[in-house]
Amino acid sequence: MVTTLYLIRHGSIEGGGAKRYNGGIDVPLSATGVRQIEAAAAFVKAHLGNSAFSRHMSYLKDIQADGEGGTLEGEKEKAPALSAVYCSDLSRAIRSAEIIAAPFRLKPVVASGLRERSFGIWEGMTFAEIKENYPLEFGLWSRNPLKYSPPQGENTGDVRDRAIDAFNGIVKNHEGDYVTVVAHGGINRIILCHVLGAPLEHIFRIEQDYAAVNIIELWGKYPVVKLLNGRPDFGPL
Repeated sequence: MVTTLYLIRHGSIEGGGAKRYNGGIDVPLSATGVRQIEAAAAFVKAHLGNSAFSRHMSYLKDIQADGEGGTLEGEKEKAPALSAVYCSDLSRAIRSAEIIAAPFRLKPVVASGLRERSFGIWEGMTFAEIKENYPLEFGLWSRNPLKYSPPQGENTGDVRDRAIDAFNGIVKNHEGDYVTVVAHGGINRIILCHVLGAPLEHIFRIEQDYAAVNIIELWGKYPVVKLLNGRPDFGPL
């Protein structure tokens, strides 16, 4: 059984021109964000149409045939469909998930563990404002986000624990399914580091644009990232 996860960042938000840490502030999608997510939804639907053949042709089919991944006999004859859409409990993620779920007649399942981290006293501040007012703290955070945290904000270890708990629960409940998870830049980076086995100190080495699509396949317990920070053709931001 192979589980396919479409890990997607929400679309761009209102007032999103200046880079800032919104964290737990409930900022809505912008009109541009809606268009971006509509393009991401179309991308997921198109990928579903080709994914069974892609699995059948993958070299991992042979590597995993006698292991925990099992065999894929008959996989290419299946007509894949999205089984579920999960999302953070913030409105920008919920609205994005609703747009993706609609063509499949699904209702998003809210998972609070996917909520963006709290940035403490930095929430709502632009990067320029943070660098000006907290230059030492921002420098430490940017160089090692595992060791250092935003003042009064969540630390990366705690965010990892709740995000990976949510991720593992979704995977456990949907073995062999196609599932979409709509979350945030910080949460997506943590999940991607987890499946890649990358140290959390390096989360800022992974880019996550608005409406970015990441594709993760789980061959038994063997995760494979098939697409990273994919940007469907939704035109200029």
